[in-house]
Amino acid sequence: MKIIINTRVLAHHLTGAQRYVLELTTRLVPPLERIEPNRPLAGIKGHLWEQFILPFLVKGAMLWSPSITGPLVLRRQVVTIFDVSPLDHPEWLSWKFAAWYRFLIPILVRRAQKIITISEFSKQRILAHTKSEPDKIVVIPCGVDPRFHPMPAERIEGNIANLELPSRRYLVSVGSLEPRKNLKSLLAGWAKARPSLPDDIWLVIAGAKGNSLVFSHETGVETLPPRVHLAGHVADQQLPALYAGAMGLAYLSLYEGFGLPPLEAMACGTPVLVSNTSSLPEVVGDCGYYADPLNIEDIARQIIALLTDRERSADYSLQGLERARLFSWDKVALQTLQILREAGATF
Repeated sequence: MKIIINTRVLAHHLTGAQRYVLELTTRLVPPLERIEPNRPLAGIKGHLWEQFILPFLVKGAMLWSPSITGPLVLRRQVVTIFDVSPLDHPEWLSWKFAAWYRFLIPILVRRAQKIITISEFSKQRILAHTKSEPDKIVVIPCGVDPRFHPMPAERIEGNIANLELPSRRYLVSVGSLEPRKNLKSLLAGWAKARPSLPDDIWLVIAGAKGNSLVFSHETGVETLPPRVHLAGHVADQQLPALYAGAMGLAYLSLYEGFGLPPLEAMACGTPVLVSNTSSLPEVVGDCGYYADPLNIEDIARQIIALLTDRERSADYSLQGLERARLFSWDKVALQTLQILREAGATF
């Protein structure tokens, strides 16, 4: 059966969802046909195209909708759902956005042939909200691209200069500046840890501000503590060197379907500090530092440990490199294609 990919999501700013779609569409063999609007459509216009125009363009083929949304009228469809944050935490989102997905997700789960998700955590949350059959939901963890690897010193130095970072010694945080990324707690932990750290270590925050049409309130940060550098959006090609040059990555998100930055940082040989909640323990395993994302004292202690306990952090660097090798986009593409073919064959 012919398989078509719904790539409407690629019209938007590159985040984890777009990265997932791009990584897989370039690896599926043979390449699958893509369908997307003739021009980028945001908000209600994009949803209207997807619900009322896309079904006619598919013409009976098997459709893969790889980013949480898809046409409700199609049963011959596989949908990837990264997480169900609109159902678990609608307070983090605009009421319109949350209401749409609270309506959409349960129906998509019920009507689609198969649901792909990216962690056991997300599978259990989908099951909790939809009462679906467990066998219908397949967990295929994300991968990491080979370009994320340890870097030579000269490339790291060049990247530090290009990004105008204030120091060669820095703790990095990567992610869009939205409520669930928990920037407020990270900054509070950093402020408490900073007096115990050498004066040349900075916290570098890389990420674009969340879309105000989606997120219901700001990050809650009014002023920045000392030695914090806001790098803004960092181009995708600069990320590997940003990770590789860091003393560590801090990723204290409140809720994640997977969490690509910790995996990418580990692949670059960088020790990570992550939240002890949601999917992040599935990604990091025993190869990193953990903190309660709502406990400022705990966050501060773990920041200090990561940046000062050189032996332990070096061990985590080596263990993280080994663990990262378990995650491959090529493997994800093969497993995804198998699910798509099985769904098409059984319809």
